[in-house]
Amino acid sequence: MHPSFRLRPFFFACLMACFIFSGAFGSAFGSQAAPDFSLPDLSGNKVTLQQYRGNVVILDFWAIWCVPCLKSIPQMVQIQEKYKDKGLVVLGISLDDPKKLDDLSLLEFKKRRKINYRILRGTEQVTDQYFHGTRLEIPTLFIIDQDGKIVERHRGFELGDVEKALQKLL
Repeated sequence: MHPSFRLRPFFFACLMACFIFSGAFGSAFGSQAAPDFSLPDLSGNKVTLQQYRGNVVILDFWAIWCVPCLKSIPQMVQIQEKYKDKGLVVLGISLDDPKKLDDLSLLEFKKRRKINYRILRGTEQVTDQYFHGTRLEIPTLFIIDQDGKIVERHRGFELGDVEKALQKLL
């Protein structure tokens, strides 16, 4: 048997381990800088990530049609309320199509759900910057430290996971 055939299962196993361990659990990013952006909120005001430097920021990529996203909203509301005085900022980045869901409808949704954090309109450029060509899965939360570094990414919704990560930073 050729030696390269014996190494293939090893490489395949390493590749699968990387895929599995980068899955739904928080994954450490180390010192990767979070890409800055300029996105409109529901009032048309431009919001940048840079304006929140010095705070811990959660970027929550979500959409109204995503059931796990809807389940995560109450947790994000509680987290924002609990930690806002400690320097936490939650920014919801809606990936809903503005042609199908206008800002007024999204604002009404925000009021009905009692969302206490800003909702921004996501763009293809921002999703490309944060997902780097990987498959876009929502909800996905990026936790950014006070220095503007991505410290964790959480895919999917697991009650309590985000708060555990925040307690290390706040």
